[in-house]
Amino acid sequence: MALGWAFVNSGFFFGFGGADYPAARFCRAMLSETTSRRGGNPCRDISVRGWILSFWLLIAGFWPYYIAMLEKGLVQVYTGDGKGKTTAAFGLALRAAGQNNKVLIYQFLKPPSLDIGERFALQLGAVRIRVEALDVPWDMAESLDDKDSVAKMQSAIGDALEKIAQTAEKKFYDVFILDEIVFCLAKGLAKLADIKSIIDRRDPGVEIVMTGRGATKELLDLADLVTEMKNVKHPFDKGLGARRGIDY
Repeated sequence: MALGWAFVNSGFFFGFGGADYPAARFCRAMLSETTSRRGGNPCRDISVRGWILSFWLLIAGFWPYYIAMLEKGLVQVYTGDGKGKTTAAFGLALRAAGQNNKVLIYQFLKPPSLDIGERFALQLGAVRIRVEALDVPWDMAESLDDKDSVAKMQSAIGDALEKIAQTAEKKFYDVFILDEIVFCLAKGLAKLADIKSIIDRRDPGVEIVMTGRGATKELLDLADLVTEMKNVKHPFDKGLGARRGIDY
């Protein structure tokens, strides 16, 4: 019975809807009712009913996650010069989280100081999606021509990819989205070997999604799914700048 109270009142349920999760509320009521009839001490109540409830708590907490786990994770690449690569990846993240998968989005070349709407929305904590950004200054228009900036970014990306590989190997998340890593590889800021290490070392149930322009043939060969966004028409061509809430 004490085991039942421990599950209900601890942080066990927080990952599955919190202490107000219907299953938690139901079991608290049931356990309280049993305890009140046994003198108010849950530790004394080792009834069959108490152990059944404890077992049910365990199943109710873990079952939504286990039925959502991917049996086989694939590698996806969203590339091309058209709009929508990051947007598509964030949409996939929302879908995966909606099916109780844990998602990590790691953004390259987009430091925390950038004003990015989708990142702000997810950081509110409404869904099980974690967003991290490589905290290294970068100017998309000028930094590629600065050797010091390039060298610092190359080192930082290498370190970040190794940490991601370790995390994917231990399956702390079901879906990993590496935003702009395709562009990093195309411009020599990331190494193919580091990306391949993540793919090779990851748990079999981990899905990898990579976004960015200029996907190389070597990277495409590693992917199971490739989508190319083609720029047919864009308001930028008419001088319309990026719009808050639509483009960032």
